[in-house]
Amino acid sequence: MNRVPILFLLISHLLLLSSTIITPAAAAGGRWKLLQRSIGISAMHMQLLHNDRVVIFDRTEFGPSKLILPAGKCANNPNDLAAGDCTAHSAEYDVNTNTVRPLVLQTNVWCSSGSVFPDGRLVQTGGYFTGERKVRSFGACDNCDWQEADGLLAPRWYATNHILPDGRQIIIGGRQQFNYEFYPKTPSSNNLHNLPFLSQTNDPGQENNLYPFVFLNVDGNLFIFANNRAILFDYVKDVVVKTYPQIPGGDPRSYPSSGSAVLLPLKSPVEAEVLVCGGAPKGAVTQAVNGKFVKALNTCGRLKITDASPQWVMETMPQARVMGDMILLPNGNVLIINGASAGTAGWEYGRDPVLSPIIYQPENRIGTRFEVQTQAAIPRMYHSSAILLRDGRILVGGSNPHAFYNFTGVLYPTELSLEIFQPSYLNPEFSNIRPKNIVPIPQNKIGYGQQLGIRFSIGGKLNENTVAVTMVAPPFTTHSFAMNQRLLVLARGKVTPTEKSTYQVQVTTPRSGNLAPAGYYLLFVLHQGIPGTGIWVHIQ
Repeated sequence: MNRVPILFLLISHLLLLSSTIITPAAAAGGRWKLLQRSIGISAMHMQLLHNDRVVIFDRTEFGPSKLILPAGKCANNPNDLAAGDCTAHSAEYDVNTNTVRPLVLQTNVWCSSGSVFPDGRLVQTGGYFTGERKVRSFGACDNCDWQEADGLLAPRWYATNHILPDGRQIIIGGRQQFNYEFYPKTPSSNNLHNLPFLSQTNDPGQENNLYPFVFLNVDGNLFIFANNRAILFDYVKDVVVKTYPQIPGGDPRSYPSSGSAVLLPLKSPVEAEVLVCGGAPKGAVTQAVNGKFVKALNTCGRLKITDASPQWVMETMPQARVMGDMILLPNGNVLIINGASAGTAGWEYGRDPVLSPIIYQPENRIGTRFEVQTQAAIPRMYHSSAILLRDGRILVGGSNPHAFYNFTGVLYPTELSLEIFQPSYLNPEFSNIRPKNIVPIPQNKIGYGQQLGIRFSIGGKLNENTVAVTMVAPPFTTHSFAMNQRLLVLARGKVTPTEKSTYQVQVTTPRSGNLAPAGYYLLFVLHQGIPGTGIWVHIQ
């Protein structure tokens, strides 16, 4: 067989077979590390790009930040309340150098949404007032800055975006917007489309249907969850394909009763499961407005959305949590992090920070899936966020439950810090079984339904049955939801030795854009549930 020295591609069958990830039996815990006491802004929104830099922004109307713009660069939009502000409200964080570069915003990105286009640009939409109909783009280059233009048909504040198999974004909902639209616009898609489901899930005076949880199903339709129920939606034909049962208990899980949700790892081209965790009881928003902060929900609902007659399976978390973030780890586990145990999202409405993350292990039997992790020192309340980095660490930042930057005399001061949570798979005792990639050419382009031969080394003894390969789409994270987050377990073939302590594993890439929309993904090799450092691949 002909081989490219590091990574070879062979056109192969289109079957994506299921695989199993073996997770380590070692005790959980994890470690925390402060990266920067202050980056000058609060990390309300975050997105990792394929140059290992993170785009971060908060809100232009918070008042002057602690991050100064370069000389001569100031907000100059006369219609924006931030006009004349020469401080930054967006920054680019370089993971490799632990440095921050200020970026210029001219319109308000508060409570906006976004996703990464197939070419690697972050395309971000909406916001408040001057920003509500804006489309902004940010590229992965050394000196890139925000490009802003009009581009939306409706105001989008608290909306959700998802990348589609054809490369467009769909933008769904927002405050008082019971509709959706596409971007970029084409003659055939330059319209607003009503989505009655969003008005049906709107609780008067509380809403509870903002930032809906949206996932691309394996059949190409969209799973849309708002408030306490969900539909499967064919956006091509503009029809509801399936209405799912209400989540047991009927309590709201969407903003501002903010729970969170993930599409669990995809191991098959025909099956998909969604996990929804946390939130606040019915009426909690009204009670928080009146100064009463009720206990958050401590339940998760798991639903196999591809079943003919799906039913929710409920599980109980070790802690109640609202405003938590759910992040897929390279080994297929789910990290639940940040948030509070009482109240709701909104200015000053959260109480009792939950400092201990939880890891949910979806392959374990019910009753053994949750593991409580090491406590953080910094509360991460409303307007905090978290994302996965290429080395398997979790970047955590934000928390500003105030209308402005407020550092003193309040329960939960504005947080400008960035820190890292290191899951236990990064512990030194696993160094001998941790895969080390013999890295392919960065930005390696791969196709659909192809075979990849991926070389890696192991310091200790290889356990062939525990080798797995995953692909992760880095999400746009804000307000307790990681948009476009996706993890695929690649169908695995033989593992063969190539030289001392070096091996090659053969895997098959996803067969279509329904499984993995075109774009940049992080590819991880795992051994005994321990991931190596990810490598960027570009599937198209």
